[in-house]
Amino acid sequence: MALRHKSAQKRHRQSLKRRLLNRSRKSAIKTFSRKAVEAAKSGAPEAEQARRLAESLIDRAAKGSTLHRNAAARKKSRLAKRLNKENSLREQVS
Repeated sequence: MALRHKSAQKRHRQSLKRRLLNRSRKSAIKTFSRKAVEAAKSGAPEAEQARRLAESLIDRAAKGSTLHRNAAARKKSRLAKRLNKENSLREQVS
């Protein structure tokens, strides 16, 4: 890639920084969503706190340009659906 103009070089540097930041945020969302599901499966008392943290990260990513707002809503919906399923399965067993 031949970036001959200063403005193109700067824009490329900015895009690389933004890419790293977006990847980091998306990774954190996946990590904390997984932790919330695991906490719900095990019936841990901090399950609700883990859910709130995961949803907060999703909302913050949607506030910026990391996630589209509809994608964020879809992720939150799927997370809530999964957590409700785990809670109901755990209640049926006990």
